Amino acid sequence: MGRGKIEIRRIENSTNRQVTFSKRRAGIMKKARELTVLCDAEVCLIMFSNTGKFSEYTSPSVTVKKMFDKYQQVSGVDLWQSHYERMQEQLNKQKEINNKLRREIRQRMGEDLNDLTIQELRSLEQNLDDSLTIIRERKYQKITTQSETFRKKVNDGRNADGFYGLADDEGDYESTIGLVNGSSHILAFRLQPSQPNLHDGFGSYDLRLA
Repeated sequence: MGRGKIEIRRIENSTNRQVTFSKRRAGIMKKARELTVLCDAEVCLIMFSNTGKFSEYTSPSVTVKKMFDKYQQVSGVDLWQSHYERMQEQLNKQKEINNKLRREIRQRMGEDLNDLTIQELRSLEQNLDDSLTIIRERKYQKITTQSETFRKKVNDGRNADGFYGLADDEGDYESTIGLVNGSSHILAFRLQPSQPNLHDGFGSYDLRLA
């Protein structure tokens, strides 16, 4: 008894639809391999299920790219033209961004300013002032960190009966931080022997960090 004719329409039940796809995919893959062997045909088969699962078969004698190139040659359809146009458009955008960044760099160095308006010059000046403020704050943090590290090392050496400690005129330490019109921060330290019996052999020393 033969099978009844199946009506070709979308299978509504998702489970049955997936089962049918798996079975027929296996069948069409088998037919593609048979065509390759029996008829010496060049076959390229690409499938995507409704869930996005990818399946393919390509004859061993060819590659997918060669099949696409052959298809373009025979059909006269350029498969890559739209892709090339999108790449060219993206390249032009990147070039424009690059040129804009280079122009901003030159302007921050005081070059290429002739075409700027008063408002643009004021904006550039404000940006430079903001950048300078950030740099000065970073510089101050760096100096402060270095001075604290140095002070800790010297104190650790003094506590361990080392040769030197931080001291001022009364035997402790003296530090001075100066900031005048955006000038460098200056930290001054005086090193003197922490061992009384070493005063004759060593003098005091002034260290300055700028």
